[in-house]
Amino acid sequence: MQPRFSYRSISRVDTWLNRVYTSRYNPLYHSGAIVIAMLLVLLATGLYLLIYYRIGAPHASVERIDAQLWTGRWIRGLHRFASDAAVVAALVHAFRMYAQRRTWGPRALAWVSGVVLLVVIMVSGWTGYVLVWDTHAQLIAAEGARWLDALPLFSEPIGRSFVGESDLPGGFFFLNLFAHIALPIGMGVLLWVHIARVARPVLLPARPVLWGSIAALTLLAIVWPPPMAPAADLLRVPQNVPVDWFFGFWLPLTIRLPAWGVWLLGVLVLALFAAIPWLTRPRPQELPAPATVDERTCTGCEQCVHDCPYDAIEMIARTGDREGMIARVKTELCTSCGICIGSCPPMAISALGTSARAQLEEARAFLAEETPGERDLVIVGCSWSGARAEAERSGAKFMSVPCIGAMHSSTVEILLRGGAGGVLVAGCPEHDGRTREGVTWTEERLFQGRAADLKPRVDRSRIRLVQATLGEKVLLHESVRAFAAEIDALADANGEIDVVDLCRKAQPAVQEESS
Repeated sequence: MQPRFSYRSISRVDTWLNRVYTSRYNPLYHSGAIVIAMLLVLLATGLYLLIYYRIGAPHASVERIDAQLWTGRWIRGLHRFASDAAVVAALVHAFRMYAQRRTWGPRALAWVSGVVLLVVIMVSGWTGYVLVWDTHAQLIAAEGARWLDALPLFSEPIGRSFVGESDLPGGFFFLNLFAHIALPIGMGVLLWVHIARVARPVLLPARPVLWGSIAALTLLAIVWPPPMAPAADLLRVPQNVPVDWFFGFWLPLTIRLPAWGVWLLGVLVLALFAAIPWLTRPRPQELPAPATVDERTCTGCEQCVHDCPYDAIEMIARTGDREGMIARVKTELCTSCGICIGSCPPMAISALGTSARAQLEEARAFLAEETPGERDLVIVGCSWSGARAEAERSGAKFMSVPCIGAMHSSTVEILLRGGAGGVLVAGCPEHDGRTREGVTWTEERLFQGRAADLKPRVDRSRIRLVQATLGEKVLLHESVRAFAAEIDALADANGEIDVVDLCRKAQPAVQEESS
């Protein structure tokens, strides 16, 4: 599958932010974890605000909090700005998942639960604004009452409570406070569902991103604290209401629609977002089959179980005459990412219509066709990277793989043994791989001995791993140029190199070291 326009768009933004923050600390790569971080900030600041909040005098108690120059004012501001940041981060996270086609199949549960989680965040925010009971709260409460009156739920229209005929019932603010506290508890359950099918979920962003985000919002709350709007007055229609557009963006539209129209529009929008996993599902002829395990070849090493990003592989007892354990793919959880292909030393796994053995055959066919020499650079990458375009630009050879996370390390060895001067593997940034953990495992397989690891006899000086987004053409080009210069220098220093002969000479040393 080729990257869609939305992915190319975010790649341009990522390219700019990577220059500022580097790919490790790009906040957009941590958008999902930032949502959780902001919810924790909301919990901490909300506990402080709850101590001073009074149901009997909502607006006056918030004013007293705001009058606390050294504590209450900036804590209230941080509470508000963290809620806004949570909405923004959730929308960014959702858009990235959509752009990377990580919404359908086994990932549908995460998408749908994420949509529900965003709705709960919005409703929790609305109840929080109502608790302030200023003109903004009055507008939200009256609009919400109008919607609820369209449903056959109440014996009397609750909208009458906001026309000034009488004081608001004492339980109104208690119910809002209860909902404002209870909904975040429900978020914990939704978060558990959201990450239920993900192995090793990242719950918090990298520390510089975490504390940098909190520090930035705290500084904003100190320098630009949110103003206090006038107290709500049910005998007056609110005028010039300061609206938080992250939570109240819908107000200009809904106040012009009948209540039934608001419900219809809301249901249609939510249904559309919830249906995205099925709307974006590939056509049947393009749908990748789940991974499969060749039981005759599997040795039961469990490496595929450790590497699978979605806990889609388990070990079961063998049947028949052979004893021991064997890997089995849980097809209902498999996303066909292909990571397990690269993690299997005996090459017993197939996925994405290929296998490690098929990769080796493709590498041999590539060598026979391209016949790379000792000064030639081979770039290995997928269609979602700029590797092919860079190979054409720099004159390097290009070999395509479904994902570098699905590339078996023996493929690199075959290319070097076949005469290539060097192999540059081009993948996604570590924290934004289209297939989770793919580039991380690839780096460890090539350089750190993670199975299926590259054999010690292979010269690592002739291998590079470059992490670059689709838009980081300059980074990839500079990396290719620098590596090509190193390969030329090695060729000049060693003269004519027989790579096969070098591997044979290194073999006795490796055997002696292992013994």
